[in-house]
Amino acid sequence: MKTAPVSAPKFYESKKFKTKLKNYIVMLLLIAGSIVILSPLWWMVSTSLKSPQEIAQYPPSFFPSEFRFSNYIEAWKTAPFTRWALNTLFIAVCVTLGSVLVNSLVAYSFAKICFKGRNVLFVIVLSTMLIPGFVTMVPQYILFSNLGWLNTYLPLIVPAFLGSAFFIFLLRQFMMSIPNELIEAAVLDGANHFHIWWNIALPLTKPALVAVAILAFNGAWNDLLGPLLYINDESLYTLQIGLQTFKGTVQIQWHYLMSMSVMVLLPVVLLFFFFQRYFIEGSNISSGSKG
Repeated sequence: MKTAPVSAPKFYESKKFKTKLKNYIVMLLLIAGSIVILSPLWWMVSTSLKSPQEIAQYPPSFFPSEFRFSNYIEAWKTAPFTRWALNTLFIAVCVTLGSVLVNSLVAYSFAKICFKGRNVLFVIVLSTMLIPGFVTMVPQYILFSNLGWLNTYLPLIVPAFLGSAFFIFLLRQFMMSIPNELIEAAVLDGANHFHIWWNIALPLTKPALVAVAILAFNGAWNDLLGPLLYINDESLYTLQIGLQTFKGTVQIQWHYLMSMSVMVLLPVVLLFFFFQRYFIEGSNISSGSKG
């Protein structure tokens, strides 16, 4: 008795076709999600290049009929944005340096120095992440007021030199991956822990340091609440306060406001664009393992 021949599987039932179809669906979903996320950014850029008449028309247009790049120059001249930009840059650089140096030093202590109560102290440090920032806002203001730090940059810079629980945790995970044999060899050669931290731990945790630097810079650059609480002098304003003042004094001229918003956003975007590889690698906490 002859058996019936087995028919070849159809192309849409093959594993290769199903894999390609799955990849295409994922790609389409990612493209659709990207469009949704980037739509507000495009609307801001588009509005910054329009005239006031075109912004007020209905229905609104997604593309400017005439690209008015002069909006950026005119908006920059309406207020002392150069001064505010330098103030913001100074604060952001100081906060970034303090966050990288102090948090990496504390993280090295928790990762590679054995002392009594280390794990308990580390849990206490991590538990501070559970405290909302609004809870400590009033006590901090009273403290800085008694110290005479109001209307100065000290309340904005000094806390960065006191450590951050999240940054300490992130850096510690990376420093745990440093082989203990390397630390022991450096100790046998006469190196102290400060020398090991500076010459061994920091170079080996470069991705995590870059991630911390980007996060710290971004937080300081976009901070509005801190300068709003502690700074009263207009010459000490940051860009975020400047945008709010600009919004009120110019009676919400949207083409100017959006132009300055794009310029304020641009440094952070460029920073992430050039260091995204280190940022993604440094943000991957699972890459740190015990040494």
